[in-house]
Amino acid sequence: MSSKKLLVVGELNIDLILNGIQGFPKIGTEIVADNMNFTLGSSSAIMASNISALGVDTSFCGMVGIDDFGDFVLRQLKEKGVNTRYINKTNEHSTGITVIMNYDQDRANVTYCGAMNALTINDIPWDDIRSFDHFHFSNYFLQDGIKKDITAVFKKAKDAGLTTSLDLQFDPNGTWDFDYKNCLPFVDVFLPNESEILGLTGKETMDTAITELKPYANIIALKMGENGSRLISKEMDFPSLPFKNKHFKDAIGAGDSFNSGFIARFLEEAPLKNA
Repeated sequence: MSSKKLLVVGELNIDLILNGIQGFPKIGTEIVADNMNFTLGSSSAIMASNISALGVDTSFCGMVGIDDFGDFVLRQLKEKGVNTRYINKTNEHSTGITVIMNYDQDRANVTYCGAMNALTINDIPWDDIRSFDHFHFSNYFLQDGIKKDITAVFKKAKDAGLTTSLDLQFDPNGTWDFDYKNCLPFVDVFLPNESEILGLTGKETMDTAITELKPYANIIALKMGENGSRLISKEMDFPSLPFKNKHFKDAIGAGDSFNSGFIARFLEEAPLKNA
């Protein structure tokens, strides 16, 4: 396992997951779910927890409210071995929450961003940045406080000598206002899924979307659901790499877990195909 140190920056929230839902919600009516789960949520935190469990020395920078949900988030991260010294608390916002309604292999999410919006470029521990080897950022579109500075964030991380990775996640507003032409050159590993890469580029097919991004991206590790993954760099293109886990339960956090495995192997300097 790599001895390199990872800093994850991103959103923090809890997930309230509903399964076995009897129909779809309608205004003025009530429906029933057969199962409920309450757990640590957020793309960034799931990635950090799982890569820490794989043995990577991981620290987290984020924002929570001064409330029970924030305390729960901190406990969960610490239990997975994640260093939480760079997580700040705010009394201006509550900790974020996502309500997830699962329907077979798809889901509908409702998110209250709360404290995650308060995180800014100035909250990142720049004075300590050179003590880390890799910088990961997740869920750009849900973090208004840092969006305008995202290119500067990645440039500062690269200037400090770190390798970098980015998982944009989905844009609930549908505007996809991420300046990939200026930001992606400072991102070593870009980790989108199929719907995200189409939304970002405005293209209708995977091939045209990848052609649009290739001049700016270094490595694209594309998540394709049940079809596995695709790896694209300036030197190679592996069109389909299957997932190895055949014991499928549900897809919540699957992309974030993929990020954990990929970056763990990337930090070991393993061949990209192995990662």
